[in-house]
Amino acid sequence: MTVRTRIAPSPTGDPHVGTAYIALFNLCFARQHGGEFILRIEDTDRVRSTTESEQMILDSLRWLGLEWDEGPDVGGPHGPYRQSERGDIYAEHAQRLIEAGHAFKCYRTSEELDELREERKAAGQHLALKPADLALEPQEQERREREGMPYVVRMMVPDSGTCVVEDMLRGTIEVDWGQVDAQILLKSDGMPTYHLANVVDDHLMSITHVLRGEEWINSAPKHQLLYEYFGWDMPRLCHMPLLRNPDKSKLSKRKNPTSINYYRRMGFLPQAVTNYLGRMGWSMPDEREKFSLEEMMANFDIQRVSLGGPVFDLDKLTWLNGVYLREDLDDRGFLQALMSWAFNEEYLKDILPQVRTRVDTLSDVAPLAAHFFSGMPAITEASFSDVKMEREDLVKLLQFLVWRFESVSSWKKDSLLVEVKALCEHFDLKMKAFLAPVFIAITGSSSSTSVMDGMAIIGSDMTRARLRHAIEVLGGVSKKQAKRLEKEYREL
Repeated sequence: MTVRTRIAPSPTGDPHVGTAYIALFNLCFARQHGGEFILRIEDTDRVRSTTESEQMILDSLRWLGLEWDEGPDVGGPHGPYRQSERGDIYAEHAQRLIEAGHAFKCYRTSEELDELREERKAAGQHLALKPADLALEPQEQERREREGMPYVVRMMVPDSGTCVVEDMLRGTIEVDWGQVDAQILLKSDGMPTYHLANVVDDHLMSITHVLRGEEWINSAPKHQLLYEYFGWDMPRLCHMPLLRNPDKSKLSKRKNPTSINYYRRMGFLPQAVTNYLGRMGWSMPDEREKFSLEEMMANFDIQRVSLGGPVFDLDKLTWLNGVYLREDLDDRGFLQALMSWAFNEEYLKDILPQVRTRVDTLSDVAPLAAHFFSGMPAITEASFSDVKMEREDLVKLLQFLVWRFESVSSWKKDSLLVEVKALCEHFDLKMKAFLAPVFIAITGSSSSTSVMDGMAIIGSDMTRARLRHAIEVLGGVSKKQAKRLEKEYREL
């Protein structure tokens, strides 16, 4: 048997360090056994999936040195490797389940589902809806079907009992079937949910081992049941510990930069980031901190993974990156790293139009364009003293802008302008007044190149990181204040 592992990211945003972390361990496990590593794109979310996000995933994983044997860009015998191109396969398998009595068409409306859940909640029951809860009277079922009302395909699940799942790291896991709902397998638009697509694809692509985050433990019973329904052997499961913030909460972009693009833009070396991700919950036999990807693959043993939540410590990563810069790069290597990082033609050609018309001597370029080549601006609360706005209103403006930018799928100036104009209207501010604090947060100065062009150039990750940094400089947002702001933001 050839060991085959996979990573299956969704192209719905910036490439997440958690994706790279799971990809790294899947790659190392496959290589340890002389096996193959596959990249599959889970783009069934038609609204949020973008080709730009997919390309960022491919670019960022390759930047980290993580190469795959099969995938959407390299091909392979088990394609297509984008789920959006496999719709007929999922429909066929969903129909097989319906015909075998393992799945059913559910015509329930969203209002009816909400009502059913409220009834169960009031009765002190699990909110998981079972096939019996969802069943309509035969005549009503026939009417809705006859009238062509929208429906989803749901799987049959047991009402009670215990599901036993074996995990490579955790041993035997028991889950109460009472907490497992009649999972949607095929949505009303004909696209599969993760659960159906993941099981079908893993089987058809001959995946032997599934290494994924521990957040999927509660879904394991559904997946195991689907394998039984289809009569297939299930891959061995291994649920990796989640990356954590220093306060032990799940790693999130609201507390830590989570995009690989951020670390690339900040000037971290790819080998240092890969090394650090390898140290997340795993250690070399000799416990050394610094090791290459090749050394990790050569010494990899999944049993050395610790189940304690690994803390993603930015200070520790920064320290390790400094070690690489000092120990691994001579002068020529350092120069090449600088040129690859930011002093390259591709990046500079975007910056030059911003500075050429604003300088009289070449020595004017460095101070004018410094924010294109730096990390967090050296700002204080006093930096905003000339902005005619109360501190609380400043924080609200910057926080709302962060939230608006989190939903931007195509990071271009025109798209950013739409979000800024919407907030200008909400705050009843003219564009210049609205952008004044944004200008300081992004450039660290009250006079520089266009802040709208600047945000488009430095990218989504760095833009949001600088806005969050400015919020912290201004005193941050308390939990109480956050709830109030979120409520107001939802009403926009």
